[in-house]
Amino acid sequence: MNGILLTQNSTFIIGQVAWLLGKIMEGIFEVLNLIGIPNIGLAIILFTIVVNLLMMPLTIKQQKFSKLSAKMNPEIQAVQAKYKNRKDQDAQLAQNQEIQAVYAKYGVSPTGSCLYMLIQMPILFALYRVIYAIPAYVGRVKEAFFPLVDNIIDTAGATELVQNLTNSAMYSKQFTNAGFVAGTHTEYVQNTIIDCLNKASTADFASISEKFPSLAADVTNTVSKLEEYNNFLGLNIGNSPSYVLKEAWANGAWLLVIGAIAIPVLSALTQWINVKLMPQQDTSSNGNDQAAAMASSMKTMNMIMPLMSAWFCFTLPSGLGLYWVAGSVVRSIQQVVINKHIDKMNFDDIIKKNSAKSAKKLEKMKEQQEKLNAYASMSTKNIQKKANISSNVDNSEVSADSYSEVKEAKPGSMMAKANMVRDYNEKNSRK
Repeated sequence: MNGILLTQNSTFIIGQVAWLLGKIMEGIFEVLNLIGIPNIGLAIILFTIVVNLLMMPLTIKQQKFSKLSAKMNPEIQAVQAKYKNRKDQDAQLAQNQEIQAVYAKYGVSPTGSCLYMLIQMPILFALYRVIYAIPAYVGRVKEAFFPLVDNIIDTAGATELVQNLTNSAMYSKQFTNAGFVAGTHTEYVQNTIIDCLNKASTADFASISEKFPSLAADVTNTVSKLEEYNNFLGLNIGNSPSYVLKEAWANGAWLLVIGAIAIPVLSALTQWINVKLMPQQDTSSNGNDQAAAMASSMKTMNMIMPLMSAWFCFTLPSGLGLYWVAGSVVRSIQQVVINKHIDKMNFDDIIKKNSAKSAKKLEKMKEQQEKLNAYASMSTKNIQKKANISSNVDNSEVSADSYSEVKEAKPGSMMAKANMVRDYNEKNSRK
């Protein structure tokens, strides 16, 4: 039975990608553990670097597509302007053919940008899934919650306290599941408790110890282990910056105050830099209202996204914010390298090669069409020939030499019917 958070994601494609990325994350954490640095924050940074390097070929192709699209768009707009005031079917067909010819010339697919996004989206969702539910993919981190989880399940009222501490609707489905209520699926029940504890703050753990003294030792051991794993430059990345800021401000821990503010600020800043380094599309509308609207929307999104990133990083666990910051930094460095690589490309040569490929493809398609026409013609001749033969048989134009062969035809076959016709004609001739 699957939990909706801790249990590894089983969504089609995303689940498989998350499983693979989870193995990479677990491998990185195990290596860090072997060298004596079992740190989730450091593992997240290394994990982000590895994944972005693996995605680099796809990123280069996407940037190449963007550059070719920027060169191609003026020609597309010229074709559209040519047929702007013509809405008849012939004009629309001609426009589509000319646009297809431009796409072929540049070797660009009309659905190219959507294709790259469709490939990247499952990876991005899976990345978020792995970072958000690390115990589901890193076995050693999950082990840190034991024996506390089993003892919570065995202690009357403790499970209800854990559920109330989370105060979130996202867990309600798990707690009301028949398997959880009956307690018949041990792993499912354990995973549900770990889901809650994985999002619990330091104050939440303290509340468990206060209300259930028998669990205090287990809580201390779990918190100690998690703090070892989650401590990154003095910050517990299991807590949100908003929680850290409130606690640090109350205790006068000014370094922690700075650290708590730094994560959301760095997230917004690095994302803004990342957007600026991305190749920008030509925003000149040339009288095209749709292009102008799209350019305006893109500009607004580029301003809003860094601010949204800062807010999310302030309210969600610091580990997620660290992942976003690390991702933006890695992508920014990667973008500088890619921009230099793209700038060295001779796009005129690329366009010539694509035009030659397009011409060969069209020629091959013509040859295939000619072959299909030839086969169709041959099939028509064969059908006509068979029809003539059948007509001759029906008219008893069968030679005497072949009569003996025809006579032995199987009952109900064409030859048997031909025999019947022949016999009938012979009887009439005798009369």
